[in-house]
Amino acid sequence: MDTEQARTFLAIAAHGSFLEAAKRLYVTQSTVSARVRSLEEELGSRLFVRNRSGASLTPAGRRFLGHAKNLILTVEQARHDVGLPERYRATLRVGGRIALWEGFLPSWVDWMRERAPDVSLRGEIGFEEDLMRRLVEGTLDIGLMYTPSHSPGLVVEHLFDDTLVLVSTHQAATWPDENYVYVDWGPGFYAKHASSFPNMEAPAQVVNIGWLGVQLIVANGGSCYLPERMARPLTESGRMFRVSDTPAFSLPAYMVYTHDAGGEVQALALAGLRDLAAAVRT
Repeated sequence: MDTEQARTFLAIAAHGSFLEAAKRLYVTQSTVSARVRSLEEELGSRLFVRNRSGASLTPAGRRFLGHAKNLILTVEQARHDVGLPERYRATLRVGGRIALWEGFLPSWVDWMRERAPDVSLRGEIGFEEDLMRRLVEGTLDIGLMYTPSHSPGLVVEHLFDDTLVLVSTHQAATWPDENYVYVDWGPGFYAKHASSFPNMEAPAQVVNIGWLGVQLIVANGGSCYLPERMARPLTESGRMFRVSDTPAFSLPAYMVYTHDAGGEVQALALAGLRDLAAAVRT
């Protein structure tokens, strides 16, 4: 059994499709099928039931799920830990949306460094789909995101609500603004935005992360919705301004982690995230 077989198995389990797994792994569907067939022969059990809607785990597949995660986790940890100086006792891998790396997660890193200087931290930026896949695979310990999905064995815990506010590079900006940049903050934001601005034309500029929206309006002028945490330094410095008489929207932030991970290091990390989230809420 090799790690490519295990990764392929986990990708199918996460997405429920051989075809989707092939796309995520950048291989052909025939390669995915061959890997699964070889794995099933090695284990002596059928792992998936394929049907028109995709692929679902058999009872044997569900039993193998934890072992596959552990295999990938062990290999990833070995690659990183072997090269660490002896003063580090563990490694923690945390991924999050880029907006949550604005202020919140850097504060958590500082919190961890003070309380556990012998723990190596690996930080990553990603979107929900990738973060959830990594959590399912076991190659990520904690994921922070806005629109998590639910998967067996993973805990989804609400941390705090970001407040999205409309900011502009012009102090006397009128609304709607022809230079408005629509930031895709997820389906919840889309629904609230559409309800609040029912007669608004489709924006000419659309981006998938707030950071990119900031870069565009700083360079070219305009407006976009940002978490208040991101907007505050910009408005306080006079680089941007809140657009008056426009609604603010709530955007819940969550942390996702493995239910049975346990361990002192992860418990400490989760406690720190909860403490800092409580400060954000107040």
